[in-house]
Amino acid sequence: MTSPPPGAAAPQLNGYAGAARPAPGPAADEGLARRLRALACTAPLHDLDARKGSLAGEYSVYAMAEVALAAIDLVTLNMDFDTGADHDEIVARLLPRVAAQAPERPATEHERVARWVLENLINVGSVDRGFRAVYGTFGPDGVYVRRDYDFKLVEEVPGPGGSVYLRTTDEAVNVLVGALDTDVTSAQIAAEVKLEVLVSRGRLADAQLAAEQARYRTVQYSETLRRTLDATRRNVRAVDWLSTVPDLISEALDHVADRYRHENAILTNIRKARDEAESAENKRRAAELVDIVKDCIRRHTQLQSRLLEAGPLFRAEQDRQAFATPAARAGLDLYGQLLAPVLPLPVDRALRVTDAFFARGTGLRTPTSVRVGDLVDMLLTPPVEREHLGAEMPEPDLIATPDDSRFSEEQLATAMQLLDLPADAPRRLSGLLAEARRRDPELPYLIALLAVHAASPPVGTAYRQGEERLLFAVDDGTDLDDPEFGGADLIVGMAMLDAAGMAADRAEVA
Repeated sequence: MTSPPPGAAAPQLNGYAGAARPAPGPAADEGLARRLRALACTAPLHDLDARKGSLAGEYSVYAMAEVALAAIDLVTLNMDFDTGADHDEIVARLLPRVAAQAPERPATEHERVARWVLENLINVGSVDRGFRAVYGTFGPDGVYVRRDYDFKLVEEVPGPGGSVYLRTTDEAVNVLVGALDTDVTSAQIAAEVKLEVLVSRGRLADAQLAAEQARYRTVQYSETLRRTLDATRRNVRAVDWLSTVPDLISEALDHVADRYRHENAILTNIRKARDEAESAENKRRAAELVDIVKDCIRRHTQLQSRLLEAGPLFRAEQDRQAFATPAARAGLDLYGQLLAPVLPLPVDRALRVTDAFFARGTGLRTPTSVRVGDLVDMLLTPPVEREHLGAEMPEPDLIATPDDSRFSEEQLATAMQLLDLPADAPRRLSGLLAEARRRDPELPYLIALLAVHAASPPVGTAYRQGEERLLFAVDDGTDLDDPEFGGADLIVGMAMLDAAGMAADRAEVA
């Protein structure tokens, strides 16, 4: 091999030095980044089909990505500006699609599949309930940089009364429409122009798809405004109300006015196409298009009302946050003021500190009481009209209870006769057991049970009920000598209660 001439650069044998480097800067790499983020948004849907084997059972028959797209569609179309979609309602609407994939499977399995797909779209198992994808781009200096792309598809948002609603994010809407980071206004105009052209040409099937895409863009536009207003309520300084938001509101109002006129014209053409259509399929598609465009008009009307309320809301939040009373005291640094000083202390000294902190740091307990609002509603609610004789009572289904008693009525009468002792002649339990065994082999068990029960006689109850005699049993330390029973040989007797005192007490009460 010949050496290079003096001053010439040595050739690179690996073949990379002479290769052209990627053009630096965002202009050369932004398209690739968009496509990578688009792939990231669809990855959770493909992951559902990859992980369905982890479910207990045979679930390969279900197309999980298809169910996920249907769930995103349902949540998007059922959420409103202020509220979202109900979780159970979305599951109920998913069941027919899931059941159509495996009609022979039980309904419980269909519901499990629907809930599993929806929970995975929410990403219930993660800490922040979001997804993360890593992709690489080239920075301004030409260096390859790995970036994290965090996104959500369906998120849970709090609603009134402690309820939780579902809302789809911009990324989920972009998955439906088939684009990522698209300008909302231009996409909306393009979708509606395309819709008008398709309707005028009679291509109602393609027009329905274009109408649905236009509706998704309307939802996305409303979400942009809603997030801006929510951020304003939290911190008015975090939103640029000097130029960005006023420009957004102005453009949005012009957009709504243009779209309203445009959609009314489209609605007229669709109705005309519906009335002139000859086939039943075209009539059905035209009727569905009428409903979709009407929904777009309704959403634009609602968006316009929110846009008109945005300025007063900003001024009200600015006044509220600017003149809010500052905190009376600084917060507690748990690590610096409590944990770090307490850890080196002995346990007995540390317990005094922690007991004092938790006794005062847990806050006040709200006593249980009736709210005035609930009480007023209950008092002012008119009574429900009832029938004269009330509701019809169901006929009870009576079942005879089997007699599973160990002792019969005759045995109980014999035992009570044995225990009916004179007041001045108590007997030993051993003698009572021997006499009972001569009468009936099972009778000693009943005598022993009654004697043990008499060891703690209910004197107060017998006194209140007016009993004159009460069976009692006393242990004097003598062991019981019996072939079947052990323990103490109790002294069993009959005590006489004060009948005259009971009568006087009942007279005072009366």
